[in-house]
Formats: sequence, structure tokens, C-alpha cells
Amino acid sequence: MDIIRAIRMNFTSWMRWVFRKKKARIGIYGPPNAGKTTLANRILMDWCGEEMGSVSEIPHETRKATRRDGVLINSNSATIELDIIDTPGMATKIDFKEFMSHGMDEADSKRRAKEATEGVIEAIKWLDNLDGVLLVMDATEDPYTQVNVTVIGNMEARKLPLLVVANKIDLPTSSSIRIKAAFPQHPVVTISALEGKNIDGLYQTIANHFG
Repeated sequence: MDIIRAIRMNFTSWMRWVFRKKKARIGIYGPPNAGKTTLANRILMDWCGEEMGSVSEIPHETRKATRRDGVLINSNSATIELDIIDTPGMATKIDFKEFMSHGMDEADSKRRAKEATEGVIEAIKWLDNLDGVLLVMDATEDPYTQVNVTVIGNMEARKLPLLVVANKIDLPTSSSIRIKAAFPQHPVVTISALEGKNIDGLYQTIANHFG
């Protein structure tokens, strides 16, 4: 009888393990125009049929964090439910003149710079309430910047699981090798959020890394 009870208990434990629902609250971080919202839109369109937010060539289009709960991702029998937070672009300095160079008047530029600064502060606060981070980097640019180093250091100090996403590999000047060399301590997945290149590989890595 004890053997039968033990078998049943083991089977029940195995069934719970097989059908358990992994869940994680994930923040999408990175410098302005790295493709954070484009990636968030790609994930939501693939799994929910809707978009997260608007994108623009003007920096700091996203100035307030946007949250979408219950995004269920299935990849090679691995399943994870994500609460996704698309955060404003991280920056060490925000100058209103940068917006004026894109054709905005001075008043609008100063307002946008103020909102962008507040967005950076909000993004930093979110780090205390996350289970992990997707750090998006533009693979066409030098990854070893003050912003990236500061952001990664902040996340490492909090011991947050971190996955680096080397975006824009569809562009001819992209180089994921530079990103891997700059931050060898973290896993790197190369994608094009715009075109969907290797997006399935990202989903599989997310399920394995954060599950």
C-alpha cells in the first residue's frame, strides 16, 4: 500500500510539474530608438493580435511605461505567461534641442524633454518590481555606451535575470558580435523586431531563461 501511495504521489508531483504555468513580469529596456516598442508590438501581435504602442524616428516617443498582462508564449513545448512593461528610452542626458532638430518648436521640445526625463525615472523605479529584463540594443551602433553600461550595472546590482536583444540585424551595418564582445556575461539573442527575423529563437530563449 505504501508503494502504491508513493507512486501516486510521484505521479501527482510529475503532473503538477508538467502542467505548471510559468509566469514572469518582464521589462523591455534600452536606449531611445533601439526598437523597444517595435519589439513589444511584435510580441503582442504574434500572441495577442494587437499592438502595444506607437513608434517614431523622433527619440523618446515612449515617455510613460506601458503594461500588458497575461501574454502567453508557447515555444517548443515551453510555456510562459508574461506581464510585459514597455519602458521609456534610457538616457543619461536629455536635451530639448535634440527635439528641435527634428522640427519641433522650442515649447514642445522642452515639454517633451521634461516628459522624457520623468519617463526615465519611472523606468528605473520599475526595476524593483520585475522578474527579468529584455535589454534591447541597436546592433548597428557601438554597444559600449554610458547608457548601456549604466543600465546593465543597475540590473546586475539588483540581480535581475537579463537577456540582451541585439535588434535591427536586417540592416547591413549591424553587428551582433560587438554586443556579445561588450557584454559576454549575459546571453544575447539577435533579431529584427521590424521584420520578425529570429523572433521564434527569441521566444524560445525567453521561455527557457525566465521560466
